[in-house]
Amino acid sequence: MEKITKPMNGYLALFISLIAGGVSIYCFTQVEGNAAMLWIAIPAFILTIFIWKGLMIVQPNHARVLNLFGKYVGSVKENGLFFVNPFYVPVKLSLRAQNLATPTLKVNDKMGNPIEIGAVIVWQLKETYKAAYEVVDYMTYVRTQSEAAVRILATSFAYDNIEDEHANITLREGGQKVNEILERELNERLSTAGIVILEARISHLAYAQEIAGAMLQRQQATAIVAARYKIVEGAVGMVEMALEQLSKKNIVELDEEKKAAMVSNLMVVLCGEKGAQPVLNTGSLYQ
Repeated sequence: MEKITKPMNGYLALFISLIAGGVSIYCFTQVEGNAAMLWIAIPAFILTIFIWKGLMIVQPNHARVLNLFGKYVGSVKENGLFFVNPFYVPVKLSLRAQNLATPTLKVNDKMGNPIEIGAVIVWQLKETYKAAYEVVDYMTYVRTQSEAAVRILATSFAYDNIEDEHANITLREGGQKVNEILERELNERLSTAGIVILEARISHLAYAQEIAGAMLQRQQATAIVAARYKIVEGAVGMVEMALEQLSKKNIVELDEEKKAAMVSNLMVVLCGEKGAQPVLNTGSLYQ
């Protein structure tokens, strides 16, 4: 478990080391006249080196994990100049938020279609002990587990609801819900290394190149069918309304054959892709 420690103020230690260094230099210059000065110069020099070895600077949003002969001593998260046991081995860690853009991965979605997917992840180190001792290299661990989480997300849902019409969530239309699922999966995986996910979003999503053309045609066909359905539905309503109004206002009396002809003409006009060309009939309806 992480243990926060606060070392001794480093400015006082630095001041003492400067005094000891000055005494050491002065005594070394006086050795020729007085050999006893050597017994002062050497300890003062050793004390200076000892103090300098223990000085440690911690930058803002950084931390140091202290280790003494293989034993975890504590973590320093406060920034500034400190003095610690010179025998401590400090491990430098960054607590700043970092971005990770996963490479574009080629995987199969839930329906087996090959797709390309990528994500942008914002993460931050929270527990220094886990990052330093629970995993070998926490940076590599973040990259590997992030790619694995994106792959699992891609295989758990269909690309869109063309293949799975009853899907509640799809990768293309899931939006924020898909991002929340990815974020939750990443937090579960990276908690071992003391990492917290601040944000995770899908940055790239497309069908793989080998089926992109076929899927585009399928999407276009689906859109055309849906549009035609709406057109026909509206045309039927308009024809029904026209016949009802003609009958209600006694504008013209139509038998079943005339109604059928009128319905046919109106459907052609309303459902046709091009504008209808008017034809003037100088005879009767049957000529």
